[in-house]
This record gives sequence, structure tokens and C-alpha cells, in this order.
Amino acid sequence: MRGTIEIAANFSKGSLMNTSRRTFLASGLAVAGMAAMTGITGCATAQTEGKKSSSAKGSSKLRILILGGTGFLGPACSESALARGHSVTLFNRGRTEARRKDAGRPSNVPDGTEVVFGNRDPEKTADDWKKDPKQNPKNEPLDPNSPKGLSQLAEKIKGGTKWDAVIDTSGYFPRIAMASATVLAPAVDQYIFVSTLSVYAKNDLPDKDESDQLSVLSDPKTEDFGAQFENYGGGKAACEAAVEAVMPGRVTSMRAGFIVGPRDNSKRFMYWPVRASQGGEMIVPGTETDPIQIVDVRDLADFIVHCAEHKIMGIYNVTGPKDTLTMKAFVDGCIAGTGSKAKAVFIPDSFLEAQGVNVGGFPLWIPPTGEAAGFHRRSNKKAVAAGLTFRPIADTAKVAFEWYNSVPENLRAGLVGAPPQSIEPAKEAEVIKAFREKKG
Repeated sequence: MRGTIEIAANFSKGSLMNTSRRTFLASGLAVAGMAAMTGITGCATAQTEGKKSSSAKGSSKLRILILGGTGFLGPACSESALARGHSVTLFNRGRTEARRKDAGRPSNVPDGTEVVFGNRDPEKTADDWKKDPKQNPKNEPLDPNSPKGLSQLAEKIKGGTKWDAVIDTSGYFPRIAMASATVLAPAVDQYIFVSTLSVYAKNDLPDKDESDQLSVLSDPKTEDFGAQFENYGGGKAACEAAVEAVMPGRVTSMRAGFIVGPRDNSKRFMYWPVRASQGGEMIVPGTETDPIQIVDVRDLADFIVHCAEHKIMGIYNVTGPKDTLTMKAFVDGCIAGTGSKAKAVFIPDSFLEAQGVNVGGFPLWIPPTGEAAGFHRRSNKKAVAAGLTFRPIADTAKVAFEWYNSVPENLRAGLVGAPPQSIEPAKEAEVIKAFREKKG
């Protein structure tokens, strides 16, 4: 059961790093509107949206269920909830934890957490992944007693178990999301669905809010992301609508931006603190004032738990920070967080391309022009008003870099994903020299 970040990571590796900016925007982070679901609003009632309801629990102990919970955002949610005194149950296949054990890595399931096994797909068992030779190179046999679908959750509900909130970090297509919502509707008060800013059809205008046009799946029944992950945004938008249809007025959709921080194995954010830690002059494409938006996984997790505590419903663009973050401030934060003496050298992408540098190899950055003019400028005012807060970039970089260094060096490339070098050191120095000569 893959978490949101793993899907986004695969998309990033397939598009951001290896294709043109136009393809990047067209194949997942900005796709066409969601006309097929116009009859379903995907948002809460006017009485509850963005407000604390009369049933807000505040500091009362909550029972929280997480669908997934062992990858990136899930553990952060567990840790945040447990730190606030709540109880946590995870529902997943157990596959991610098995991989970590095989690799000699510690568990991502915090002590005191209950785990229930099964599969998001009602037609599959928890160990259905073993049918794929790529996922099961050891040819492990199928367990005839492996729980099917959501059966273990259904059994707990039949026995009287209830949760105050469910956090869905692993829903990508409406059939799967609707199956979970249908089973859980009688037993949970609130369904928190982790969506994505990829649900929006366009990114050509800055400061667009949650009312912006959504993506639509060309085939509403598809459960394939597509060659360029072109179905990722539409699938998430359809999931939002499907869950709202089952639990009207009880859904909180978190349209997350680029999630970064400890446990991030996406080969995106981690490039910057790792490169900064190496010191020297480092190329940064574009200009110092180019915008960038990210959200620390811990800030997202805290906001999710906050919304559960106060029964805050509705749809929220969850990205940050509160005010515009420039590439200069972002890179300076990565330098400060790693204790480096690196120096950023901003070079226009046109010059870099003329020098044979692949500007798509610099993760997260994209020039704020044309169809991408609003890409890193999505409005987050509604989420901030509801309680979303942000850590300093330097803190995010520091903790993420410490986590990166905690992974054995021989495992970083395969397990964590060593950040790609956008440019070899010798070439980097050569390009910086050529740029200065041209300016001088």
C-alpha cells in the first residue's frame, strides 16, 4: 500500500527530472478539469467548513485510524497524534514494513500503535503483491489465510469499534476510496483524505484558491496512472468527490503541495540540502526571486491532527509557507540547516541550457512564467486561517539531512534515493566561470 509521497516521487522521477517543463506540467501536476463529478461538491457544509464545530474535541483523546501509515506522511501523522495523547490504528498490507525489515532498517510503526492488515482493494488480499515477480523476487508463497480486502476493519466495526477520524494517505482512484469510505462511514466521524495540488487543471495564474477548476479522468474507471502519470491528479480529484458522496459534510480534503522533510525518498527536496552540504559554489537555476512552495511533512501531519481534534471539514490547499518563499530564501535555508558554507550562484535557465545543462535536473524549481506562472503560487490562505503553521526552512533541511545521514551509505541510493547530481562538479565550476565571463 503505497503512500502519497511514493506516487508523487515516481511521477517526479519520470517527469520532472527527465522531460520538458511543458510535459511536466501537462502530465500530472496540471491536467484537465473534473466535469464528470460536477454533481458532487467535495466540500463540507457551510456550517462546518473551516470552523470548529460544537463537537470539537480539542485536547480530548481521539481514536485515529490511518489507511497506510508506514511510508512518509503516515508515520509523521502517527507521531503527531501519539504526541498529543491520541491512540492510533494503522491499516495496511504490511508490505512496506517487510521491505524495511529485509533491508535491515527499523520499523516506521511507533510503539503503542495498533496494526490491522488487509488490502484497500476489496478483491485482493494483504499479500496479493506476491503475485508480481518484481515485488516478490524470492517467490514467497501466498498465504491462504491472508486477510482479504477490508475484512479485518469490517470485523472490528461489527464488534463495536469506532474511530473519531480516519486519515487516508493512500487513495488514488475512486473505486478504492469509495470502498473504504463505505465500510468506515458508520464507524468514523470524519474522513480526512490526503489529496494533492495536482487536482487542478491549470497553473497559469497565481493565487488561485480551492475553487479553481479541477482535473477529470478521461476514463472514469481507469486505475492506471498513465505513461506520464497524467491520471494522478484526476484520480485524486475523483477520490475527493467519491468520499464526499459517501460521507457528505464529514470530509476534509488536504490538497498537499510538495511534501518534504525526514523520510523523504523522492529525490526532490533532498537534493538541495545534500548539495548545500558539499560546500563551494552551487548553481541554482533562474533568479533569486523565483517562488517555491513546499510543506514540511511534520507541519502537514500536525495540521491533519489539528483538523481531527477540532472537526474541521472542507477542502484546503496545504502548502507553504504563509508568505512567498523565494528560491534564495529556500536555498539559504538549506545551507543554514546543513551548517554549510556553500554559496548559491543564480544563473538563468536559458544560459544553462545553452551550456548543455539539463535544468530539469534541478528538483522542485520551475520558472514562474507562462503555463507555470501560478505553479508555486497557489493560495493557502484558507488552510492558514484554519490553523496550518510552518517550520523554518533551515529546520526542515537540518532534520531531513540528519535523517538522510542516518541511513547506511550503501542503502542510500536504492532505499532512500540518493539525490541526483544535476551537474558534475567540474562542469558546474566551468559553467559558473562562463557565466561570470559573459556578465563581465
